[in-house]
Amino acid sequence: MKKTTVHVLGMHCASCAHLIEKGLKKVRGVKGVHVNYATEKVTIEFYEDETTEIIIKQKIKGLGYDAYGELEKESQKKKDDAKEKEKNFLRNIVILAAVLTVPIIILSFPAFFKIYPQEKMRLYALLILTSPIQFILGWRFYKGAYHALRNKSATMDTLVALGTSAAFFASMLGTFFRGAVYYYTAAVIITLILFGKYIELRVRGKTSQTIEKLMNLQPKTARILVDEKVKEIPVEEIVVGNILIIRPGERIPVDGEVVEGHSFVDESMMTGEPIAKEKDRGEKVFSGTINKNCILKIKAVKVGKETTVAQIIQLVEEAQGSKAPIQGTVDKISSYFVPAVVLIALLTFLFWFFIIKTSIFFALSMFIAVLIIACPCALGLATPTALMIGIEKGAEQGILIKNGEALEAVQSISAIVFDKTGTLTKGKPEVLEVLPVGPLRKDDALRYAAIAERQSEHPIGQAIVKAADKMKMHDATNFEALEGKGVSAEYGGKHILVGKKGLLLGHQINLKVAEADIHRLESEGKTVVLVAVNRQAVAIISIADKIREHAKEAIQKLKQKKIEVYMMTGDNEKTARAVAHELDIDFVLAEVLPYEKAEKIKKLQGEGKKVAMVGDGINDAPALAQADLGISVSSGTDIAMEAGNIVLMKNDMRAVDTALELSKYTLKKIKQNLFWAFVYNTAGIPIAAGILYPVGIVLNPMIAAAAMAASSLSVVVNAGAMRKYNLKEEKTTTKRKV
Repeated sequence: MKKTTVHVLGMHCASCAHLIEKGLKKVRGVKGVHVNYATEKVTIEFYEDETTEIIIKQKIKGLGYDAYGELEKESQKKKDDAKEKEKNFLRNIVILAAVLTVPIIILSFPAFFKIYPQEKMRLYALLILTSPIQFILGWRFYKGAYHALRNKSATMDTLVALGTSAAFFASMLGTFFRGAVYYYTAAVIITLILFGKYIELRVRGKTSQTIEKLMNLQPKTARILVDEKVKEIPVEEIVVGNILIIRPGERIPVDGEVVEGHSFVDESMMTGEPIAKEKDRGEKVFSGTINKNCILKIKAVKVGKETTVAQIIQLVEEAQGSKAPIQGTVDKISSYFVPAVVLIALLTFLFWFFIIKTSIFFALSMFIAVLIIACPCALGLATPTALMIGIEKGAEQGILIKNGEALEAVQSISAIVFDKTGTLTKGKPEVLEVLPVGPLRKDDALRYAAIAERQSEHPIGQAIVKAADKMKMHDATNFEALEGKGVSAEYGGKHILVGKKGLLLGHQINLKVAEADIHRLESEGKTVVLVAVNRQAVAIISIADKIREHAKEAIQKLKQKKIEVYMMTGDNEKTARAVAHELDIDFVLAEVLPYEKAEKIKKLQGEGKKVAMVGDGINDAPALAQADLGISVSSGTDIAMEAGNIVLMKNDMRAVDTALELSKYTLKKIKQNLFWAFVYNTAGIPIAAGILYPVGIVLNPMIAAAAMAASSLSVVVNAGAMRKYNLKEEKTTTKRKV
């Protein structure tokens, strides 16, 4: 099974998207097709042994559209050139159409402009001027209608071709057989629609700024170290293992590991965090980030499509190509909409001509108005434009929304389950407190403990060593790791024991002086480590997995939304309750084994709750998949492999609330767009059909064309307004109102 994305040029409306989807599904070997009208991309899943990308592109071209391969396989320049060519071509034909339409309007209303040409010459001039607009500049509508007809479908092109052709050929009859002429109707409609499409194309061209910015993050060249000499090479030639020299102010071209140097790196493009992160030897750096202070030597770990930036781009593009479930309903409506409109237009014509007995030209005008005003462009743009910008807004803040389904899932979430370790906490034990209980001072007791633990690989021992890393230490002798108990070592003629209470009691060491503090710390859920020197207890060290900064604030925000917050952990009940109390979490799921996590989620769902799961995306993958909404907390690596619907690029739990806010806002915009698109068509068709004729209101086909273009543009502009939306400002405003 292979998945590919094809860029399609020439789609005019949602019906075009439906036509492509319908046509590709008939290709043998194609399993799934997702067409996004707003991004002009088609994502196809197919079996490689049954079809190829070449066959798929040929099918798209056979449907009347231009197709370009995936960005990784065909140059970005080729796609950009094709897009620019289409925009310039459309601009030129709009100008030409306008130049021809102005004299057509003047000749159509000679008395108004106070000119009095010979009638026969006037009509012939109108025929000559309108013909190139109808059949050359408007050829795209005939071409689209033809391909739709071949595939037993109908699109916006069908409506425009039918409506303008009716006006043109009726005018031809009027020219030769002394009847009314409506050349200006056909000319103005085509010109207005082409102009609307040009403006829409320009506006939509600005709606994919984030991906463009991400693509520009990677430098063109890099300096690598070869035989102790610096050599500059194209980024494409970097291979895993190369040592790169990154100077201050330069962007890092690949994902790597610092092998020499110390500096601060700006990772805001990836995490949304404005504060640069300190980087030292052994620490990871990511492509597209900026080295701020000193020279770094890094070893390339991931290159090309495996880098963080490349994976973010892939994830965002796939998300933009996905559909929100609400779009499925819209697509179904659109597939029946055009045929229904043609039928309504015919019935309108028949009603006015045969029942009301108006002139054929009046009935024809009503027929054309219905066809033109009903073009479902706004309906097709409503969902994908808002979805696309919402996803990009999230990416700018380090929140990657992986699909449209995630957006709709957010509105019904009633419970959020947080994994504890690595999500609410940092995932690494840290020394919180050192309590002297003997003759040694606190620092001396910690130093002895660290000396004994230096050779230990246990996380507890490493936490103690890290806490004393600024102290002068030497290696101990006779080191012994006592499995499940602690360590024993000798230093400076002294015997050191570091470990559990049972270890010291086993060596007949008196702990009465420490019992009260041991009991207090254990009741708080801390890990208690005791230190003894020469058979005398000298200190109690409390260790815990430290709670992440802002985690409590994030919990409060969610509770204010009336969402139930759960914490799930493998820790014992006492430790879990202590952490939950500190975070003000009411519901605790303790002593849960990894394979039981998904079952716990399922149980909550069985109680009628819509559940979101927040976890690290690795150990919690089954639970994230089981949840109605999976939110993965990522460290910035292996993004494409994350299991959740939403990936948080920064370990700040406030981003969960931000993700929910952004999703709700995006969905609100989608609903606004759909509301206005449906209202427009619902109200527009009856008016065009003449329902307001008794009160003297008749919709001219030209006005219908202008209204149709304006409706599409309004949807795009409404979605584009999302770029100015600031989540923090919105929250502040909301609080003030409350």
